[in-house]
Amino acid sequence: MFTSFNNETPIAALTVGQLKEILVSQQKSETINTINPEKRYVYGISGIASIFNCSIPTANRIKARGKIDKAITQIGRKIIVDVDLALELAAKKEGGRK
Repeated sequence: MFTSFNNETPIAALTVGQLKEILVSQQKSETINTINPEKRYVYGISGIASIFNCSIPTANRIKARGKIDKAITQIGRKIIVDVDLALELAAKKEGGRK
């Protein structure tokens, strides 16, 4: 498929079909790389404090407020927090004026 050109081939020398093939294959490889990014986790109230760059009492209030509950897994006293999900949930605006 891609044997008739290389990195030095000008775009103007490609056919529309060749350009489509390149774009589709590039898009597929980017999709594959973004499907399974590594998850980042922190542990405990101190982990929540490090995510939001706040104090331990403020981290306790954030957890107690319940806004990031979907990102928290708690087994007994052990707290595991999915960093990316916690940041996403905290960024969502709720309520306010209409």
